[in-house]
Amino acid sequence: MLSFQNVGFSYADDRNVLDGLDLEIGSGELVALVGANGTGKTTVTRLATALEHPHSGTVNVCGLNTAGLSPEDLADRVAYLFQHVDQQLFARSVEDEVRFGPRNLGCSVGDIRQRTEEALERVGLTQEANTHPFDLSPANRKLVGLASGLAQKPGLLILDEPTQGMDWSHVSLVAKIVREEAGKGCSVLAVTHDLNFVAEALERVVWLEGGKVEADLTVIDAVSDRAVNQKLGLSMPPVAELSVALGLPGTPIRFSEAVNAIRTVAVDRPPL
Repeated sequence: MLSFQNVGFSYADDRNVLDGLDLEIGSGELVALVGANGTGKTTVTRLATALEHPHSGTVNVCGLNTAGLSPEDLADRVAYLFQHVDQQLFARSVEDEVRFGPRNLGCSVGDIRQRTEEALERVGLTQEANTHPFDLSPANRKLVGLASGLAQKPGLLILDEPTQGMDWSHVSLVAKIVREEAGKGCSVLAVTHDLNFVAEALERVVWLEGGKVEADLTVIDAVSDRAVNQKLGLSMPPVAELSVALGLPGTPIRFSEAVNAIRTVAVDRPPL
């Protein structure tokens, strides 16, 4: 679904952001892209949506080489949630915002209505259909942006800091939606510093350093190893920390899995 082959990229100041980057993401994969600020994470997302083009190497998205393509050429394949979603929203109502994508993809009136209603229901904003997006909370504005992407029915969903400013209920909702999308074969690439979200939703962690992939880890290795956390400059999620401290079988890192493991341990433990 996404392939970077020996990709190099620099901005006008000649700062070399990507230097021979190789990255492959398969169908239905859930991937976190992490690293320090300035390591090229957002640049990767811009290249993957044809907002930028590599200065060397090739970028392929859903079977298409992005050379010479523009974002609208990928609109039926890729959806992108901006880090600063306020720069993305423009319509006068939530409903109009979400229906913009399928309308411009040439969907029928009935399909547009169905996609819009379904996307709003999934993010819990059906009752806000006629609300102006900027009358919503920052977290709900993020959900509007996510719903807009879902309505496109993409093969690749790119999320830049999708849970920024969200409480746990919102994070859990986004994690649920992301896992559902993967179940349909949609690949997800999420730029994030939120290891709680990574643990709940994703399966693979790619760490960028020096314009290249420094490490490619399973989520369990990335979030449950304190030494790895420190090297990445991230904090171990509370659930993973609890699992390690209690020695829970399988080291569960998701809330529901940790609860089940604790129940199992409690049942198996002999009475005092």
